[in-house]
Amino acid sequence: MAGCAQRFSVAPADAVRTLPLMAPDATYVPRVRSVGLEGVLVTFGDTATDAANRAAIAFRSEIDGQDWDMVAESSSTLVSAFFRIDLSEHRFEDIAARLEDVLSRQNWGAAPLPAGRALWTIPAVFGGDRAPQLREAAEAAGLSEADAMQDLTSTRLRVLTLGFAPGQPYLGTLSDAWNIPRQKQLTPNVPAGALVAAVRQICLFAKDTPTGWLHVGQSAFACFRPSGDTPFPLAPGDEVQFADISARELARIEAKVTDGTGGATRTVLE
Repeated sequence: MAGCAQRFSVAPADAVRTLPLMAPDATYVPRVRSVGLEGVLVTFGDTATDAANRAAIAFRSEIDGQDWDMVAESSSTLVSAFFRIDLSEHRFEDIAARLEDVLSRQNWGAAPLPAGRALWTIPAVFGGDRAPQLREAAEAAGLSEADAMQDLTSTRLRVLTLGFAPGQPYLGTLSDAWNIPRQKQLTPNVPAGALVAAVRQICLFAKDTPTGWLHVGQSAFACFRPSGDTPFPLAPGDEVQFADISARELARIEAKVTDGTGGATRTVLE
């Protein structure tokens, strides 16, 4: 489905090693898999839980800090960490053994998130002409519009992963009330900077796109800044809190703030 379809790093694996290690939760054991000759995938859950996502982010950061020469690139998804390694030059068994050694050191589902994370406070309009589906989303969640907006502005969300479009974050996790389904029909176009809601997550759009998620808020925040020093300002593990502003204030930001921040502030978390 176009828009914010939830995606996982799943690919046919040449080899799978299931580890007798402490899992992020009581029911799942991490798996180390090769992905063709492209690299190695470490998966911490079959569903998107806080523990599995925390494990994926923390484990990726830990391996990045090891400075292994064979790792050309890394990324994390909702539940997995991927390491791009040329397996035509490096034996999967050797790499898996090294990863297993790191995995065995702690319960990654309770591991600290990476140092240097940021808290972003992003101004946004909720409801009205700029975000016309807040009422529909609130009804689906069993909330009044006022309570829905309170939830969306008081909950500090984590950047779970980036995906679908460059720099585009999936943010979570909202309360159980927000486990609302996607629409049956696509909205033909929702603008960049939109906040769309479904399945207890908010997605902040990096570009204009069709979507099946509900358009509940609108910001001027640019998730992809190709000409900047940091093209992707948000990183997995960062936190985001939205601040309610008027449509007039958003229009002022759009007219005067040209650096892509959309009036957002950034604070480094210890």
